[in-house]
Amino acid sequence: MQTFFQTDKGKVRQHNEDCVGVFTNESQNVLAVVADGMGGHLAGDVASKMAIEFLESEWKKTSNFNTPREAENWLSTFIDELNSKLYTHAESHEECKGMGTTLVAIICTYQFFTIAHIGDSRCYFKDSDGFTQITDDHTLVAELVKSGQISKEDAEIHPRKNVITRALGTEETVKLDVKTLTWEGEDTLLLCSDGLSNKISFEKLEELIYSSNELKLIGNELVSLANGLGGEDNISLAIVKYNQSINQKG
Repeated sequence: MQTFFQTDKGKVRQHNEDCVGVFTNESQNVLAVVADGMGGHLAGDVASKMAIEFLESEWKKTSNFNTPREAENWLSTFIDELNSKLYTHAESHEECKGMGTTLVAIICTYQFFTIAHIGDSRCYFKDSDGFTQITDDHTLVAELVKSGQISKEDAEIHPRKNVITRALGTEETVKLDVKTLTWEGEDTLLLCSDGLSNKISFEKLEELIYSSNELKLIGNELVSLANGLGGEDNISLAIVKYNQSINQKG
């Protein structure tokens, strides 16, 4: 598997409240994570950094994931534990009151990948059927679109577009979306914070992910484009590319 990740403060924000990481365990399974923190002064930084560091530390203890159930259980267990850690930290540190973070995390094995997410950080997937968003935003406007109250086009310009309905660390318990899909051919995953997805159109994301450029060049161009379009938010991404002929294990 080829991987690349990057985070950028953007053009407007004074601090980067995003945190991102890609980690490989002893069995060459990959964990990719993007977290977009929120909260009071610097508290978003704390939440997203705690999320990445905790999952990285637990990932180092893993070996091979043989079944989707194992991967799904790992993500559910440790993200639930992470939520408790974030909530407890926020309750016991006045400067972190109200902090939280979105999270999109993927375990990639040679046979399948398992995704868990909460909030509006996204995962896109390119396979033989095309390019699609495979996570549902946990936002107010997403709920309004789902219920038919507004259109997708209205959602893009809605004044409450950034209102999140679910996040890690803001409540004692958390509802996580988890699912598993299988690889084929030369599939590609793009994880990103809303600082990227809010600035770059779906069509442009698709065009760049389909390009034959190295992942680093694709990632750098995505960040540059988001900044060129205003860069009002922090920008983070992780890309994982699967090549069946390279990754097939005997």
